[in-house]
Amino acid sequence: MNALNSLLKLPGLRHAAQVKAMTGPLLIIMILGMMVLPLPAFVLDLLFTFNIALAIMVLMVSMYTQKPLDFAAFPAVLLFTTLLRLSLNVASTRVVLMEGHTGPDAAGKVIEAFGHFLVGGNFAVGIVVFAILVVINFMVITKGAGRIAEVGARFMLDSMPGKQMSIDADLNAGLINEEQAKKRRAEVAQESDFYGAMDGASKFVRGDAVAGLLIMFINVAAGMVVGMVQHDLDFGTAVHNYTLLTIGDGLVAQIPALVISTAAGVIVSRVSNEQDVGEQLTGQLFANPRVLYLTAGIIGMMGIIPGMPHIAFLLLAGGMFWLGRHLARRAVTAEQTKQREERAPAAAQESTEASWDDVTLVDPLGMEVGYRLITLVDRAQDGELLGRIKSIRKKVAQEIGFLVPVVHIRDNLELKPNAYRITLKGVEIGRGEAMPGQWMAINPGQVSGTLPGAVTKDPAFGLQAVWIDAGMKEQAQAYGYTVVDASTVVATHLNHLIHMHAAELLGRQEVQLLLDRIAKEAPKLTEDLVPKAISLTALQKILQNLLDEGVPIRDMRTILDVIAEHAPKISDPNELTSLVRQSLGRAITQQLFPNGADLQVIGLDAGLERVLSQALTNGGGIEPGLADALLQQTQGAVGRQEQMGLDPVLLVPSQLRPLMARFLRRTMPQLRVLSHAEVPDNRNIRITAMIGA
Repeated sequence: MNALNSLLKLPGLRHAAQVKAMTGPLLIIMILGMMVLPLPAFVLDLLFTFNIALAIMVLMVSMYTQKPLDFAAFPAVLLFTTLLRLSLNVASTRVVLMEGHTGPDAAGKVIEAFGHFLVGGNFAVGIVVFAILVVINFMVITKGAGRIAEVGARFMLDSMPGKQMSIDADLNAGLINEEQAKKRRAEVAQESDFYGAMDGASKFVRGDAVAGLLIMFINVAAGMVVGMVQHDLDFGTAVHNYTLLTIGDGLVAQIPALVISTAAGVIVSRVSNEQDVGEQLTGQLFANPRVLYLTAGIIGMMGIIPGMPHIAFLLLAGGMFWLGRHLARRAVTAEQTKQREERAPAAAQESTEASWDDVTLVDPLGMEVGYRLITLVDRAQDGELLGRIKSIRKKVAQEIGFLVPVVHIRDNLELKPNAYRITLKGVEIGRGEAMPGQWMAINPGQVSGTLPGAVTKDPAFGLQAVWIDAGMKEQAQAYGYTVVDASTVVATHLNHLIHMHAAELLGRQEVQLLLDRIAKEAPKLTEDLVPKAISLTALQKILQNLLDEGVPIRDMRTILDVIAEHAPKISDPNELTSLVRQSLGRAITQQLFPNGADLQVIGLDAGLERVLSQALTNGGGIEPGLADALLQQTQGAVGRQEQMGLDPVLLVPSQLRPLMARFLRRTMPQLRVLSHAEVPDNRNIRITAMIGA
């Protein structure tokens, strides 16, 4: 941007930009001036010539455009060219009525040439030719182009939701990035604006044709009155002079109008592809040699009929036959070349059959939906799931301390219509069903009534639930149910699974991005830590250990400070994890017991602590009988904690915490294991249940 500003400061470029910016206002002023100020005949010749050249240039540009948006300025060009022709008609009418008595060259050489050369000086022929041009322009080209523009605008508006959904699907699938999605959305909006503008701009050309016809009759009648009354011309001379001038004026305006109307028809009638109109015509009209053979045969038979112009018909038939023969030979040559390529050595084919471009990587986090759930991810149908997923990623990043990968959403016809599944690195980690248009009434455990509907379970937490119609929402809430819509059900399930598998979602790339984020504020800390004190892999393992146990990694400064202090002496990631947890003890305790409440936890009997400590010291592990008893007592204690409305937290000595956490995590993932060293001194501890008593 700075370089661009510097370039614009150069005198030449700045002057060019100023001239380009002034083009529009100067054109408007010129058009208004031609309507008000009298112009000499020579200036009229220049302006009429410019009008013809401009019309031809617009037609050539429309022929060589590959997409309508390549000439997006065409509606505005149509307006300006119409105004230019009308202003020239006004200016030439003034000259014709004021100077027409002097002769046929009173309004300039261009009008004289069109009035004499094109129609042979015969005003009757001129009137007929002018009328035919007006009919062709008004009834055929302009009317057809206007109808095509109207239908194109209607279909473009109808197709906008589908195009927007396709863009969103490609964005969520990772096929395009955010910048490309914005560009494609802008193109869709521009196409809609273009066809809408063309629908209205085509009315300018139709009005111009009608105005030209009226101007001709007004000029003839007014010219006869002016010539005979003011200049004492006889009736024949007045009719001859003013009619020829009017016909020349009309033709010199209608021919550019016809060219512009043709350009409008070309723009709105073409089908967008990688070819311009000329390439499409030659490539599709003359593509089949059999068509040319049949046409040549029919024209040849017509040419030998007595009384027909034999030379013209037979010459054209011979030319078409030769062209068909040439195209047939070229098609045979192309087919032989294709067969030679197919018979190439097998080794050469194998070398081109597969490449690394054919290897597709699995999505870190994905979601597949049945076809009835597409409405949940379609913004055109008020689907809210895409917005909720974006909010989930932002919320999870704020809660656990890193940004999880983008969720790539795809439809899957193999799933049930209302089913969805969530995948982690291509492997399913969750599955559920949602009913668009209905609400899920979740039973939190204390409800005062039952509801009719499809009985199900909340996919996130396994609570009993029922799908109900929207009209029963208030009744379900009155019974004590928690009522959520289908998008919230899917979003909550996804949020729960992301928290459960946060450690697996934290890869080396995410860890490096975290370090880069910290390096902006504390560059010295990251320089001294990685890779001098600890490797990136070991740091990733420590962070994954924390996430596995539900500890957020938002406080990266504290985590890195502890690792930087102990990493030179301790290399085991598990031991470093314990030290980091102790430094994060205040945050861990606050997360489990907010608002300074007492720590109501499950404790271990002193005898059981000694037995476990001895087993840990000997390295033999927990005996099977003791392990079963420990699991049963822990499950009973956890159940009592949940009945009292308390979070299940087990408080153990520091040396036992890693062992107990690993041992109990699989069977009771909701249980948190806390060590004495992680509890701040100012928090009160209350033992609500005892294991091993």
